[in-house]
Amino acid sequence: MRKITISPVSRIEGHASVTVNLDDKGEVSDAHFHATELRGFEKFLEGAAVEEAPRITPRICGICPTVHHLASAKAVDSIFGVQVPETGIKLRKLLDMGQFIGSHSLHLFYLAMPDFLLGPDSDPALRNVAGLVKANAALATQAVEARKIGQRITEEIGGKPIHPISAIPGGMSFALSETKRAELETMAKRSVEISKASWPIVMSQLDKYPDIFNELGLMQSDFLGMTGGGKWETYDGNLRAVDGNAAQLCDFPGTDYLNYIEEMAESYSYMKFTKLKKGSGFYRVGPLARVNVVDSMGTPEADRMLAEFRSRFGRAPQASLMYHLARVIEYTAASEIALALLQDPAITGKNIRTEVTGVKNLRGVGVVEATRGTLIHDYAVNDKGFITKANLIVATGHNNRAIDKGVLQASQKLIHGDNVNEGLLNRIEMVVRAYDPCVSCATHAIGKMPFVLRVMDSEGKIVREVERC
Repeated sequence: MRKITISPVSRIEGHASVTVNLDDKGEVSDAHFHATELRGFEKFLEGAAVEEAPRITPRICGICPTVHHLASAKAVDSIFGVQVPETGIKLRKLLDMGQFIGSHSLHLFYLAMPDFLLGPDSDPALRNVAGLVKANAALATQAVEARKIGQRITEEIGGKPIHPISAIPGGMSFALSETKRAELETMAKRSVEISKASWPIVMSQLDKYPDIFNELGLMQSDFLGMTGGGKWETYDGNLRAVDGNAAQLCDFPGTDYLNYIEEMAESYSYMKFTKLKKGSGFYRVGPLARVNVVDSMGTPEADRMLAEFRSRFGRAPQASLMYHLARVIEYTAASEIALALLQDPAITGKNIRTEVTGVKNLRGVGVVEATRGTLIHDYAVNDKGFITKANLIVATGHNNRAIDKGVLQASQKLIHGDNVNEGLLNRIEMVVRAYDPCVSCATHAIGKMPFVLRVMDSEGKIVREVERC
C-alpha cells in the first residue's frame, strides 16, 4: 500500500493534514482528514467561576472569538436565570454580525478566492492574498476594507477587535454612543455594497470551474442550522434539520441538543465527530446548511441571491464547493442586518443589562450560529457557581465527517496511479477549505505553505517525493 500525505493543509484556521492510501493498482482505497493538535478548553474551564467563561472561551480562536463569547454568555445567562433587555440583545446581535462580516470576507477574499482568481494550478507561492494583490490590486484593497469593517464593529461593540469582552451575565457592559453608531452605520452601508459586488465575482468563478464546483466533495447529507421562524437567524432561534430534499426532520430548541445530537471519537483525529439521531445521521452545518434549512434570509439583497441560487442549483444543493456561494449570501445578509440594527433607535438605549443575583440553575446551554456552523456551549456548575463540567461542540466538529468524506470522494475522483502533482493536491485541499474549518486559532505565513508528499511502496520505501515550500 502507498500513502500520500498533505501536511499541513494550507489556508485554514489551525493545523491539519490529509492522508490518502493507494492500493497496488494506484487507486485510492481510503483517505482521511486529520486534526493534528489537541485543544483542552473543556478541561480548562473546570473549576473556573462561571461568569469568567465568556472571557476565557474567546481565546479558543483568534478568527471566531466573538461567537464563543456569545454562546458562553448565553449559557451563563441561563445559569443565573436572567433575561437580557432588548437593547442588550440588539447589541449582542450587532456584535455577531460584525463577526460574520469579518470572518466571511476573510475567507472569501484571503483563503478561497486565490484558488479561483489565480487558478488551482498556479504557483503556490503566489496562490494567496499576496498573489491576489499582484493580480488584482483593486479587489485586494476591497478585501482589506471588508475585513476592516467587521473588525471595527467587533471592536466598538465588543470592546476589543479580537477576543471581545462586552457580553456579561445579564446583558452588555457598556452602551453604544450616537457618535459611534453613526460611524458604524456608514461602514455597514459600505459592507452591503462590497458584499453585493462579491456575488457576481464568485458566480463567474463557478462558470469558469464547473467541474470543481459541481463534482469535487459531492456527497448526500442532511443539514442542520438555526432559524427564527424559518428566517435566517444566528443568535436566537430553534435548530432545524432537513434531509437532502429539504424536507424537515426535526425542529428543536438548542438547549435540547442532547436528544438529537450524539458525539463520538475516531482513532485518527483529535477532533470529535457527531451524529444526528434523526434522518440519515450524517449531516452538515455552516453556510450551505443554513441556506438549505431556511425559508428565507429575511433581507432584500440576500433573498435575491438566495432566489437565484435556488433557481440555478435546486432547493438543497449538495456539492461542497457551494459553501462559497452560500457564504456570500450570508455575508450580504449580515451586512444588511448590521445596517438595520444601526438604524434602529433602540440600539443606543441605556437599558443594556439585567442585574444578576446568584445561581438559579445548575446547568446552562448557549447555542449560536458561528460563521462555520452551529456552536454549542454546555456548562454544569455547583451551587457556588463554579464550573464542574463543560462540553463544547464547535462547527468543525459537526462538519468533521463531511470533510473526511469530501477528501475521500475528491481523492478517488482525482488520483489514479502516478498522476499526482501539486495542482491536483491543491484541489483536494480546496474541498477542505470550502468548509472553512477552524481546527484551532492559528496564523498563516504569507506565501509559505510547506508540505512534503511522499509516495511509498508496500515495504515503506519512498518511491517518490514532492516538496512544497
